[in-house]
Amino acid sequence: MTQPRFLPLAEAQAPFFVGVDVGGTSIKIGLVDELGRTLGFSRIPTEPELGPEAACERIGNEVRRTIAAAGLTLPYVARVGLGTPGTMDVVSGKLIHPHNLPGWHEFGIRDRLAHHTQLPVSYANDANAAAYGEFWVGSGRDFHSLVLLTLGTGVGCGIIIGDLTIVGENYHGAECGHIIIDYREDARPCPCGLRGHLEGYASATAVVKRTDEALANGRKSSLAGRIARGQELSPLMVAEEAEAGDTLATEIVMETAAFVGIGAASIMHTIDPSGVLLGGAMTFGGEGSELGRRFLARVKEEVSRRALPVPAAKTKIGFASLGGDAGYIGAAGIARVEYRRK
Repeated sequence: MTQPRFLPLAEAQAPFFVGVDVGGTSIKIGLVDELGRTLGFSRIPTEPELGPEAACERIGNEVRRTIAAAGLTLPYVARVGLGTPGTMDVVSGKLIHPHNLPGWHEFGIRDRLAHHTQLPVSYANDANAAAYGEFWVGSGRDFHSLVLLTLGTGVGCGIIIGDLTIVGENYHGAECGHIIIDYREDARPCPCGLRGHLEGYASATAVVKRTDEALANGRKSSLAGRIARGQELSPLMVAEEAEAGDTLATEIVMETAAFVGIGAASIMHTIDPSGVLLGGAMTFGGEGSELGRRFLARVKEEVSRRALPVPAAKTKIGFASLGGDAGYIGAAGIARVEYRRK
């Protein structure tokens, strides 16, 4: 029998928390209980052009609506957790320079959201929030520490050690998409403007660019026919053709796995985590796909080649399991940690 998406209020355990996951195109809002189970969920468009104050007001309205739809009132909710992209000052609660939210720079989003929700707000980087979600109730729930690499348009990362999310002195901790995997002067450029970073090799943007270059250099591939018919090259197209046996597409996927493995080995030598999880939109089907399983096997193979024997043998490497829910669940979990501390 299929389980319902939302936990009935009668089965939930207080206290309750709201998680807010702000993205460039949409904002996810979830109400969870003490055990990380979802009682209600909503998604609204970000509409960044309207500005961050308008977004905070709309989030506040949607938080109240989501709480009411679950059969609760505001006093039953202990705290809100907020995850946002880009650079930030966690202590002061300010967005600094979020690249995918133009015009939202130097904005005190934590306190403005607290104003509009009438609840205390805990603030975190969105990748750290997603990592905490996996650590709390996802694939990392049996780990003492974990690294989550999110493979999408860029390469995000969150690091959890115990109940601590790694933020860093200048709020740039866990920016593992920018670890150096190629030191050469002509290394691939990263979208940040520097060269040789993991994101410049293993992101969705990089997959498209590397494939384009191979086709321009005369590599034969079924991808060329699809592009000639007017289809836009994407990692999904690469994955589909790899699954169909195309040689170039398969090489691109496996090469991407090798880059991820190189990055993972470097992170393992720094953090020595219980596990490394791979999430995001570009996991090539994940555990439910033969290509996804081959991708993961290639990551593990590269880690085995490059990591010291003990972490290579003991660090668990697998796929994240919460998907797009990880961000709001983890944000709520971070709010829960702060609530319990206070």
